[in-house]
Amino acid sequence: MNAPNHARWFGLVFISLAVALIIVDSTIVNVIIVDSTIVNVIIVDSTIVNVAIPSIVKVLSVTSTQVQWVQESYTLVFAALLLVFGNLADRFGRRRLLVLGVTVFALSSVLAALSQSGDFLIGARVLQGIGGAMVLPTTLSIINATFQGKERALAFAVWGSTIGGMTAVGPLLGGWLTTDFSWRWAFAINIPLGVIIIVGALLTVAETSDPGAGRSVDWGGAALSVLASASLVFGLIEGRNYGWWLTNVPFQIGDLSWPYQLSPVPVAFALMAASGVVFVVRGRARDRRGASSMLDFSLFAIPSFRNGNIAAMIVSLGEFGIILSLPIWLQNVLGYTALQTGLILLALAVGSFLASGFVGALGNKIPAVAVVRIGIAAEIVGITGLGAVIGPSTGWGILIPFLFVYGFGVGLATAQLTGVVLKDVPPAKSGQASGTASTGRQIGSALGIAVLGTILFTTATVQLDNSLKDRQVPEPSRSEVVSAVGESSGAAIAGLENNTQTLAVADAGRKAFSNGTKYSAYAAAGFLAIGLLATLSLGRGTAAEKIRTPVAITATVHQAHNGLPDHDDKRNRRSRP
Repeated sequence: MNAPNHARWFGLVFISLAVALIIVDSTIVNVIIVDSTIVNVIIVDSTIVNVAIPSIVKVLSVTSTQVQWVQESYTLVFAALLLVFGNLADRFGRRRLLVLGVTVFALSSVLAALSQSGDFLIGARVLQGIGGAMVLPTTLSIINATFQGKERALAFAVWGSTIGGMTAVGPLLGGWLTTDFSWRWAFAINIPLGVIIIVGALLTVAETSDPGAGRSVDWGGAALSVLASASLVFGLIEGRNYGWWLTNVPFQIGDLSWPYQLSPVPVAFALMAASGVVFVVRGRARDRRGASSMLDFSLFAIPSFRNGNIAAMIVSLGEFGIILSLPIWLQNVLGYTALQTGLILLALAVGSFLASGFVGALGNKIPAVAVVRIGIAAEIVGITGLGAVIGPSTGWGILIPFLFVYGFGVGLATAQLTGVVLKDVPPAKSGQASGTASTGRQIGSALGIAVLGTILFTTATVQLDNSLKDRQVPEPSRSEVVSAVGESSGAAIAGLENNTQTLAVADAGRKAFSNGTKYSAYAAAGFLAIGLLATLSLGRGTAAEKIRTPVAITATVHQAHNGLPDHDDKRNRRSRP
């Protein structure tokens, strides 16, 4: 049964909570402390926020490889299935898939919280990735199909601000849970939240779907899209670890190991290119025959969808620069705890949440594209300012204003850019379009992580090595120190600082990692500037044009879904000559 019209805004609350559930979980499980001096940093998720879960390695006796795959398994599955589940939501019902996704996510969180081994936890994370991939594109398509005009702009503002805000709230919650309770609560907290979301969605979110899609699913296209997305994201996030061309370290999954000198990363890129080409050629051929395909390629004929996705991918590349490097710097260089780091990053969340109120106050007065540009400009100002003040002895107070400005920009740009991408997409195709947009953002994020992470760690290790050379530290000792500091993402600096004989080395390490963080921030600002230029292709237009869908399409969908005449459409028909 469909929810009544007045329940849409209550439904938006539960849709936003569903997004928050995914984002908060991802921010909590990203950095796992292996022992007192060496930290294994997992820099692969869309949010990449530094939260330590010290006891997980001791309790489960996991290996370093298992630690790595606890997060990477989630990320790969999540990115690979976004397009598939967006398509399925159009066919079988968006609310149905949202509820199913939250259910899978909550049940797999139970398994993760009860894990007694590393392999079991990895399996639970794979299931969480499946649930998360059901949720994210479905929330977008529900908003696109449910809200119109000014209401849609505000709804997307709430959705986008939730993402930006939860990115910063996650570490605070994670730091508190893991410090005062147990790492298991990082997963267990998803269970009551999941129940609330499921009940709320069933009561307040109307069911929508594409009445013309039928039930036939292009499973071949689904397999190809999963293969292309997973191999691309794997290559981007693992290039620095395993080597961009030749193997740096052994690649293992369980008992299987990569036996070749050639790194698995270029092989993954080749697999992505081959499967991607086949996916496009096969899909277009099916479209010409009138058969169902995983992606309706006619969507790319819509300028706002095509150009908006390009801009969104570039912006995502730069948006995660500070979220990647700042928490590492705050904890491992300045010595803040995970909880203190979360409190500092709360300024970002406050800025992001306030952005939704700003958009609501604007109404239709400013085009959505202009709001996107204002948001990206604010992000550039915030990140550039952070880069300017970052140093080995920077105080937390000077970071707050720049974090606030950056968060405010994220809250504006993330939401309204998504709205621009989907603004001319027929609501019946919202799922496919949302899955495509989410996949593009995920790929952009992975590319940003690869580039910015390389800048951060290469700068830090090279500068530390040069500094130790100037201090005439012998080569064997120098290599050992540089390797320890680099592989621990700076956590080894604290151990060096505790020894009076290595105080100078610790100072050099702090300075090197601060410079790496600074240059990473500047690079992120540069990518955002390119993204700002990319928005010029989205055109000007009026405010109404930026946030509406064609009345005829909307009316048809309302009638098909609700079985009732659309009253707005009646008024429009009476006013026509």
